Formats: sequence, structure tokens, C-alpha cells
Amino acid sequence: MILALVVLVPVLGAASAALVKTSALRRAALILAAAVHAVLTGRMWFVRPEPIFHGWLGLDDLGLLFLSVTSGLFLCAAVYAVGYLGRESAATHSDFEENIFFANAPEAVFIGGLLMFLATMSLVTISQNLGILWVAVEATTLASAPLIYFHRHHRSLEATWKYLLICSVGIALALLGNFFLVAAASNGHSESTSLVLSDLIRQGSKMNMPWLKAAFLFFLVGYGTKMGLAPLHTWLPDAHSESPSVVSALLSGALLNCAFLAILRAQQICNAAGLGSFGRDLLVLFGLLSIGWAGIFILQQLDYKRLLAYSSVEHMGILALGVGLGGAGAFGSMLHAVNHSLTKGLLFLVAGNILAAYQTKEVTNVRGVLRVLPISGVLWIAGFLAITAMPPFGTFLSELTIVKAMLDQGRFVVAVLFLALLSLIFIGMSRTVLAMAQGRPADKLTPVTETWSAVATPILLAVAVLALGVYLPEGLTTVLRAAARELGGQ
Repeated sequence: MILALVVLVPVLGAASAALVKTSALRRAALILAAAVHAVLTGRMWFVRPEPIFHGWLGLDDLGLLFLSVTSGLFLCAAVYAVGYLGRESAATHSDFEENIFFANAPEAVFIGGLLMFLATMSLVTISQNLGILWVAVEATTLASAPLIYFHRHHRSLEATWKYLLICSVGIALALLGNFFLVAAASNGHSESTSLVLSDLIRQGSKMNMPWLKAAFLFFLVGYGTKMGLAPLHTWLPDAHSESPSVVSALLSGALLNCAFLAILRAQQICNAAGLGSFGRDLLVLFGLLSIGWAGIFILQQLDYKRLLAYSSVEHMGILALGVGLGGAGAFGSMLHAVNHSLTKGLLFLVAGNILAAYQTKEVTNVRGVLRVLPISGVLWIAGFLAITAMPPFGTFLSELTIVKAMLDQGRFVVAVLFLALLSLIFIGMSRTVLAMAQGRPADKLTPVTETWSAVATPILLAVAVLALGVYLPEGLTTVLRAAARELGGQ
């Protein structure tokens, strides 16, 4: 029953947000649903629930890891959203685009959309049937699209349309992957074929290999579109840039992980069928391509939210690369998924504070953040150091693990290329971030009193990613190792 509750609780919270009449009650429903969801998720670390609905819904170590990241990040985003909504509703009459949505759409749509987004992402993590998984991934698109369009600006409309169109094409390709997987599993037999992951893994060696290869390709391209792997990522910079900052944090830190999990399910089946190297080689290729592609755009980026979006493309490439390496690289990839979600959540929430103070996303018009927003300025620098894998942050540890896997396997060319691309990205991001943090702000800007709701959760996320660079809890290490083993790693 607890598996069903991680989906039902946010759905009930969304219904409550639609029915209550006051903003205070809606925001309370958001916090309560997020907190209950986090408690339910935390309980699963100690008591693993039994599969339900004939094994269609269940929780393995991979699912538990991504569900925990989603739940924890959403709770932080929900706390931030309460203050965000309060600040924006107080500025309803401002001419700036971040504030005009209150004049056009009720707050209930925003809160309800957030909670439905949580429900659909939770369903992705507990889906053991690949058909249900496909439905859940598509549902995340439908739940998050109104959040991207919430500013009712022409750029928001364009970003939402591009998001729906490109991701729908991707999910259609993933559906073809399911059809090909059924053909591979049936292998010419007329009896019905189960799409439950454990059944597919069990009969992996009996599958039709050409059909399975085709299925993996469609899964990789289809779900890779939603994950943001280059060159399939074109929806991502616009959607992340035009969304409210709290939504951007969830898109980057949680949604992309859901699409990644869908690809990992396909890789698990390939491993069982003896085609692990086929899938891993493709993941290495797409991983390096994504990192390089992101680096090119980061170097000349003049919009700091788009800069963070391209950083997400980079880190999705790192995740794919780690799994593609296998061995210790799979462990590093799983750890990096946690670190990236925490760090990108931190950066997007701080970007929201900067946007509220400066009322612009143009890098050239933002100077002196350390003077105008002292706490956010420090967090902005800390987030930059974390996202570029500087020690002692957790991202350094996870990327170091991936590099070590390359060297242990003798993939020196891949290692050199990987480190060169990371250096390029560091140069591009440092030039932008440090220029924003330092310098003299415009005369019309004065230091802003930063509320606890604006800085508390970014501080918590910064502390968490710093702590993971110094110490890995035993329970987390156990789950990371188990998740890596499910992917054929160690």
C-alpha cells in the first residue's frame, strides 16, 4: 500500500489545492503533501515494500535511489515555493514578466501542477512494467507543461510548445521501443509477453537479439530526448530558462533523472541478454557528445538560466558516460546523479533570488551579487564550485570515480577527452559566474534583505552536496552499490 501512497498523496494534495479558497491553505497543502511524501520515501529505506498489482509496481535499489532524490528535492522546492509565491503575489502589479502570471492564472494551478508533477515522477520510479513506465514518463510531460507556461509570456509559450512537441516525438519513439521489445521477448512465439522488468531479465538470453538492439536504440533516442542528451536536447534550454526558478530546479534535478531511469531499465535488459557492451558503447558515445555540445554553448552563453540548462546537458552526458563505462563507473554515475540533483537545485533556486533582485536574466546586466545579495552570492559561488566538480564537494568525488574507471579500463583517450571538455566548461562557467558575483552593481540597486524562505533550502542543499564530498553514509553507499550492480557495475 505504501507504494500506492507515494503517488496518491501528491494527487490528493493537488486536489486539495484546487478545492480550497485561500492561498495559505493551498501552500499548506503543498508543504504537507511534500513532507508526507518524504516520510513515506524515508520509511522505504528501512522497510522495502512488496510489489503490487502483479509486480507492475515495485521498488528496487535503482528506483529507491531516484525516488529519494526526487522526494528530497521536491520538499526543498516546496519550502522555497511558499516564499516565492508570497513574494510574487505581493508584486502582482510589477511590469516584470516574473510577476505577471498572478494576473492571468490562479495560484492553485501552480501548486496543483507541482504536486501532479511529483506524483508522475514518483510513478516513474516505482514502475516495474515498461508499459506503465512509458505512460508515467509521458505523464510527467503533461503535468509539467503548464508550469513552464505559467508566466504567460510569448517566450514561455514558445518554450512550452517546443517542450511538448519534441518530448512527444521522443516518447513516441520510446513506444516503438516497447513494441520492438515485445517482438524480441516473444521471439516468434504466439503467447502473450510480459513487460515486467524481472520477467524480461529472466528470459534475456532467449530474446531475439536484432529486435532487442532495435528496441534499445529507440529507448535511447526516445527517452534520451526527455533526458536532454545531445543532440536531442533542444527543448531543454528554453524550458529551463522560461520556467519559474523553482520549476527549473525540479526539471533539472528530478525530471531528467526519470528519463535516465527509463534508459537504465533498457540497459538492464541488454545486460541480461548478453548485449551489455552494445548499450554501454552507445551511452559512452552520447555521453561524450552531450558534454562537448554543452561546452560549446556554455562558452558564449549570455543568459545565466540557459547557462545552467546547458550545464544540465553536460551532466546528463556524464551520467550516461559513467554507466557506459560499467564497473566502478556505474557507481560513480549513480553517486553523480545524487550530487547533480542537489547542486542544480541549489543553483536554480539561487538564480531565482538573483532574478527577483535584478529583474533580468542577462549576464551583462548582473554585477555585484555578493554586495546586493550577500548570502545568495556566496551560495552562487559555492554552487559554481560544486557543479564544476571542485573539491571537497560531492561532485568531485563522483567525477573522480568515473575518471578512475576510465583509467582502470585503459580508456586513456576517453579520459583525456573527458577532462579536456570539463576544463573547457570550467573556463566558460567561471567567466560568467565570477563576473556576476563580483564587480559594482548598478546605482539603482541596493542590498536586499534576504528572507529565510529564499535562502534556507539553498543553504541546506549546499551543505548536503558538501557533506557528500567528505562522507558517504553507509546506507547510501549500500544502495549506490546495489544500484550499480543492477546495471552490471560494481
